[in-house]
Amino acid sequence: MDVGIWAWVGFLALILSLLALDLFVFHKEAHEDTFREATKFSIFWISLGLAFGVLVYFWLGPQAGGEYFAGYLIEKSLSVDNIFVFALIFTYFGVPAAYQHRVLFWGILGALVFRALFIAGGAALLERFHFTIYVFGAFLVITGIRMALHRNEEVHPERNPALKLFRRVVPMSSEYYGQRFTVVDAGRRVATPLMAVLVLIETSDILFAVDSIPAIFAVTDDPFIVFTSNAFAILGLRALYFMLAGMIHRFVYLKIGLAIVLVYVGLKMLVSTVYKIPIWTSLTFITVAIAVSIIASLRSTRAADAQARGEAAPEAPGGSDDRRVGTVEAPPFRDDGMRR
Repeated sequence: MDVGIWAWVGFLALILSLLALDLFVFHKEAHEDTFREATKFSIFWISLGLAFGVLVYFWLGPQAGGEYFAGYLIEKSLSVDNIFVFALIFTYFGVPAAYQHRVLFWGILGALVFRALFIAGGAALLERFHFTIYVFGAFLVITGIRMALHRNEEVHPERNPALKLFRRVVPMSSEYYGQRFTVVDAGRRVATPLMAVLVLIETSDILFAVDSIPAIFAVTDDPFIVFTSNAFAILGLRALYFMLAGMIHRFVYLKIGLAIVLVYVGLKMLVSTVYKIPIWTSLTFITVAIAVSIIASLRSTRAADAQARGEAAPEAPGGSDDRRVGTVEAPPFRDDGMRR
């Protein structure tokens, strides 16, 4: 359906306003996010995304509303997998917790740009070459199976090709300079380790988008719904990271749930010319698959987590609601900006 140019302009203006508010008002000064602060922002972003879904439901109809919620849920669920990778990258580079929000902000801004390009390209391919739907469907099924079989596969940031290329062509300082991505050192402009982290965050998100964009096209072919559901899902990714970073290890079965969803939406695309599965059936299936995987994960790790908490040192005054999240002590760096 064609929503008109003003709907696109209005939505982009809303997104840019929210990003500006987040960076220049809520996080004007670098600071470590507390669990309580991250939770409040997560509730805000999720509520905003769901509210927009309600607007879509009454504005464009129940079918469009269902498609939006399905796309939002797929992207939000897949983004939890991003959090694990972000935590590994921040730990590998020893990024101080106070600087992590700025990196994620620019990373997500870049993600919005790249996803807009992917969505435009995907929509053009589906419109021009109908057989692309089978390519996307087969890709999602294979990706889902691979995710299930390799769910315990380790991620190694130092093996990222983009990072290797960056280190080869861009001169880099050996230490952080606050939140700055570049500095002038000995008369020449050099990148700080924070810039290398941003490169890794961006390339990691591009790889995740390769899975998530086709998955959303499985539930809708409307570019406006694909982009808006994507945008609202990843806008809250920063707050979600700071809220869940300390417990991401407990989601042991989440990848199984995500794999099931990817296989399902892939099969949905493959049979779409023969039978169109109702959008509310798909939304129910996706919701149940993700919910069951999360509940099963938390239940299976409950005893181990309680034991770990019991063995941990007593918390500082202020209680768990005020604990800092994402805190990593910055280790020494070699001349190339990598951790010793």
